[in-house]
Amino acid sequence: MREFEVPASYTIPDNANNSDNVFRFAAETPNVVLFNVPNGNGGWNDVTAAQFEKAVRGVAKGLIASGIELGDRVAIMASTRYEWTLLDFAIWAAGGVTVAIYDSSAAEQAKWILQDSETKLLVVENDKHKATIDEIEAGALPALAETLQIEKGAIDTLTERGAAVTDEAVDERRAQVGANSPATLIYTSGTTGRPKGVQLTHANLYAESRSGGIELSAFVSEGQRTLLFLPLAHVFARAVALIAFDSKVTIRHTNDWSTLVEQFGDFKPDFILSVPRVFEKVFNSAKQKAHDAGKGKIFDAAADTAIAYSTALETKGGPDLLLKAKHFVFDKLVYGKLRAALGGQCLAAVSGGGPLGARLGHFFRGAGVTIYEGYGLTETTAAFTVNTPQQIRVGSVGRPIQGQSVKIAEDGELLLKGSVVFGGYWGNAEATDEAIEDGWFKTGDLGAIDADGFVSITGRKKEILVTAGGKNVSPAVLEDSLRAHPLISQVMVVGDGQPFIGALITLDPEALPGWKERNGVAADTAIDSLIDNAALVAEVQAAVDETNKKVSKAEAIKKIRILPVDWTQEGGELTPKMSLKRAVVMKQYAGEVDKIYS
Repeated sequence: MREFEVPASYTIPDNANNSDNVFRFAAETPNVVLFNVPNGNGGWNDVTAAQFEKAVRGVAKGLIASGIELGDRVAIMASTRYEWTLLDFAIWAAGGVTVAIYDSSAAEQAKWILQDSETKLLVVENDKHKATIDEIEAGALPALAETLQIEKGAIDTLTERGAAVTDEAVDERRAQVGANSPATLIYTSGTTGRPKGVQLTHANLYAESRSGGIELSAFVSEGQRTLLFLPLAHVFARAVALIAFDSKVTIRHTNDWSTLVEQFGDFKPDFILSVPRVFEKVFNSAKQKAHDAGKGKIFDAAADTAIAYSTALETKGGPDLLLKAKHFVFDKLVYGKLRAALGGQCLAAVSGGGPLGARLGHFFRGAGVTIYEGYGLTETTAAFTVNTPQQIRVGSVGRPIQGQSVKIAEDGELLLKGSVVFGGYWGNAEATDEAIEDGWFKTGDLGAIDADGFVSITGRKKEILVTAGGKNVSPAVLEDSLRAHPLISQVMVVGDGQPFIGALITLDPEALPGWKERNGVAADTAIDSLIDNAALVAEVQAAVDETNKKVSKAEAIKKIRILPVDWTQEGGELTPKMSLKRAVVMKQYAGEVDKIYS
């Protein structure tokens, strides 16, 4: 199939403002609990619709009192926390435009975003972020009038400042916002070149929330709970946060990824959203612990059973009696423990930001936690396609959400059109013209559409490697497969213009202690020595050999280099959503690539 469209069952009001539900909920259901926030004493307090409306209105008044006019940009540089969401809604209520800055941004990155967006007011989280902003040379940000700090009372400062502003002034400002008004600027991660400001309107966000809420209504509804831990500066977390809010889901925020299992156990979310790397880590960690405890064979058999069970669900007959019996046994021995690690109530998850892989998708569904994989970009307000409880095909990224159309170009590129697709890049007409042709947004991804409208991503147009022999190779298939191995953290496949395909591989620091113990290697053995250990090299090579079975001989990895360091966001090799910055890795590890081909 070359093109597929899903019509919308709703219309977008001309006066749509995504802060409207703040005030609607307070009037209609004032006692519904929308957020769960830290109380400062190690505990948590509920925030009702009435309380949230009061807080949003107070901050919006403060923004108006600070001189924020209709369409002015207000930037947030903070980790995932309640105040991020509060400020976002208040900016919309004041008629402003939220500029999202990753809390991990360097001074030069923040400088570009603040300059390009002509941000008027900036709210940072803490002293570290303030110090980053202070590194920017004087006079470089002429539009920036003020910087406030969340941990030094920014919310109270704004609320007190706006005390003399009337409720009517906020309502009047809100009424000036329409569906086509800009709501936010989100800058692309900038894996190559300067980041571009993606301008999303209130209509874009409204359509994403309505369509997403319809598609995922089975577990996004009033009274359910979710723990939000992805960065809110990223469109994926932002969109799901809006969907959850508009559906009256109770949201708790956290920026501590190191204690997620404990937090899941405490809050007991009904669903979570995450990127594939987190699900990979959950699986790999569980597998590693089982092997370290001498229960590896049981876990491996349970994993194979879960995958077979899920795969059978997509056939006409479904699982047979023997498979059902094995599944029942392993549910008691293994799957129940996995669900307990997610809090015990989590029966579904949404994955985006990168390919999940069919094997991992089948494992989690077979274990009782279905992952609904979707696909989208910043330019599509997050999800453009998604698997749903009603329509799921593991291994695909689902069907278009309501109101969207997808088609495949002659060269295999995925083209998108619809109400969630942005109108253009901020102040960059040239980039906009390059990205949108005849109303279709050119994603840069290669894909396919089956007869039922399910979309599959087959590679990245710019990442296709062409070997010296002229063979086109998509790195994603190889990299995703290798990252499924517990010992492997990150992979980058290389070989453009080379006689064969190679790969740079990093090891997972969390898996190494258990591996050393099982293999009789001293615990204090440095990783520089470990990467030459024959047993470790053989185990990684076995994973490579298994991966090579999935591709043709010309696409197979012929040679690898195991590196003594892992790639991280802090090191500059990964984006905040854990995507590989290929250009950065190629530059920093050019010597290692040369060794593959020397």
